[in-house]
Amino acid sequence: MNHRIFSLLLFLLSPLLLAAQTVVLIKIDGSINPVTAQFIHRGIETALRRKAECLLIELNTPGGLLKSTRVIVGDMLESPIPIVVYVAPAGAHAGSAGVFITLAAHVAAMAPGTNIGAAHPVGLHTESDTIMNEKVTNDAVAFIRTIAERRKRNEEWAEETVRKSVSITANQALEMKVIDLIAINAQELLSHIDGKSVEVASGAAILHTKNARIQPLEMGVDEKILDVLCDPNIAYILILLGLYGVLFELYNPGAILPGIVGVISLILAFYSLHTLPINFAGLALILFGVVLFLLEIKITSHGLLTLGGVTSLFLGSMMLIRVSPSAPGIRISESIIIVSTLVSALFFLFVLGMGLKAQRLKRVSGIDGLIGESGVSLEELNPYGTARVHGEIWNTKSVSGRIDKDKKVRVVGIKGLQLQVELIENSF
Repeated sequence: MNHRIFSLLLFLLSPLLLAAQTVVLIKIDGSINPVTAQFIHRGIETALRRKAECLLIELNTPGGLLKSTRVIVGDMLESPIPIVVYVAPAGAHAGSAGVFITLAAHVAAMAPGTNIGAAHPVGLHTESDTIMNEKVTNDAVAFIRTIAERRKRNEEWAEETVRKSVSITANQALEMKVIDLIAINAQELLSHIDGKSVEVASGAAILHTKNARIQPLEMGVDEKILDVLCDPNIAYILILLGLYGVLFELYNPGAILPGIVGVISLILAFYSLHTLPINFAGLALILFGVVLFLLEIKITSHGLLTLGGVTSLFLGSMMLIRVSPSAPGIRISESIIIVSTLVSALFFLFVLGMGLKAQRLKRVSGIDGLIGESGVSLEELNPYGTARVHGEIWNTKSVSGRIDKDKKVRVVGIKGLQLQVELIENSF
């Protein structure tokens, strides 16, 4: 009797229990980097802690670091909770690293008007790198086929998108069994996968998502800041700011602000460089270019040092981020490189150059400011005597022979507190 009552209550309350189910939603919109991997890992832990039905990842990425992608895929394959990857909104793209992440999901879905593909590793494409590119490509093929095999998706297409960089639409992906379904929005997606059985690390799990409540999980402030710092363009700008700030502080000790800004920028740049595939030859060229700009201010080279500085800075900037299989699609914007190079050259040539030239101009105040000024002899200078200059009486010495009283004289030098003067011709 008690068993029947319990079953009846369970039957009556089951809609309410299902309605109380939750789904944790995170959005990935940008390149894949260590911060993205950390965020997805935190999303899995949060969904598990909240006992959510699944973790829903809304994905829109052009690609990113292969190392971070492997970390993400590893977390997804070993996840104790179902993970649903949804390529959305319309116009979104799961490219390069995004293909690996989408295929690794327990449920893969796309919105209409999206596409997926182009997962070929980007290398240097030179003859000397042919063998290395082939090795990396084969490794990526094995990696993506392992994922597709684990999730029972189209292994042939997965290999083709790595070898030939093919890209397909959402409808084509559904027909080729690359994804499981197409959904207009997240709510429709959750309704379609309700009752679906998936295999997680702990065994089979049945999704109850039809009436589930979506709980968005945002990046923390620290994650957002670090995510911005992982942008190669930001890293490049921080390097330049750091170098210029420190150099200005060294040239003007006590300015304080340039030194503070420079050191902070360099520290942040070091973090960015740690997450990016850096070419140290490029970094060395940038440093050399800045040194040449500084030498141009001190040495007259008729523009040769400036030309060398511009060339070195430009080439170093182009080489700074290695376009390699470990970071497909990650590079510095060419427009930022060009603007930064021109601004740096103009700044050093005109602003600092004019400032240093101003320091070499003759003084216009104090005793040195009297040189070149005119006055009147108060007595005969033969060669010593006195003269009035700027309303003041000075001991003087004539350097042009005897000078009569009340003659106009010009200050040509100063020795101690004695002015050396010469007669201004035609004075009376």
